[in-house]
Amino acid sequence: MISGYNLHANGIRQHLLHYRGDGPQMLIIPGITSPAITWGFVAERLAEAFDVHVLDVRGRGLSQGGDLDYSLDAMADDVLGVIDAGDMEKPIILGHSMGARNAIRAARKDGDAMSGLVLVDPPVSGPGRREYPSKWPWYEDSIIAATKGCSAKDMRAFCPTWTDEQVSLRAEWLHTCQLDAIKTAYDGFHTDDIHGDLLQITLPIRLIVAGGAPVIGDDDVAELLTLAPQTEVRTVEGAGHMIPWDDLEGFLSAVKDFRTQ
Repeated sequence: MISGYNLHANGIRQHLLHYRGDGPQMLIIPGITSPAITWGFVAERLAEAFDVHVLDVRGRGLSQGGDLDYSLDAMADDVLGVIDAGDMEKPIILGHSMGARNAIRAARKDGDAMSGLVLVDPPVSGPGRREYPSKWPWYEDSIIAATKGCSAKDMRAFCPTWTDEQVSLRAEWLHTCQLDAIKTAYDGFHTDDIHGDLLQITLPIRLIVAGGAPVIGDDDVAELLTLAPQTEVRTVEGAGHMIPWDDLEGFLSAVKDFRTQ
């Protein structure tokens, strides 16, 4: 069963989708250009093991946009605000890509608000580190096309391996991703230090690595384990950065048995 709802949290309107399940609460924080609805096919299956809420990150989907702060700290404060305003009881936070970085920063700010982290292929770029492998024009060009109005066929040029349904949904919803919000987050991949945050986190962590993507390498995994030695690592072999889009069953297998007790 799915329902949508709004909260006033951290000073703005936050929109979420709720996929009801009988397991532990899970709050999903999608990636940089993924409105909550695009995670629906994943959330439906995760609801077999969790009670799933999916957030529209500020400046995306049906959450508030406009002239706002789109920094990592603001997005992390949204996570904590939503947990509080939604009366959630120490949910597991699953963050994908940018959403994983948001989860890390939120956990550093207030780890007591959550019970564990599932970090799905978080960018490990940052000050003094290699650049994030995806280049800015891919984001900018696709958002501009969607804002003007584009078909699924047009969008396929940006997402050639996705299913027709996935491409159609992206073409429909990408226009809700505010360009300056996306640019601020993208720039933050290179200026925000999440590695220092990890040193301060004691929560259970599961790191999900896309085995077919260049975002996280073996050396990165080794470093993350020195920073947060409680981390479990699962690799979805052959999957690209958008892991569930490439291998849904492999992704679910890597996530559904995560428990914090």
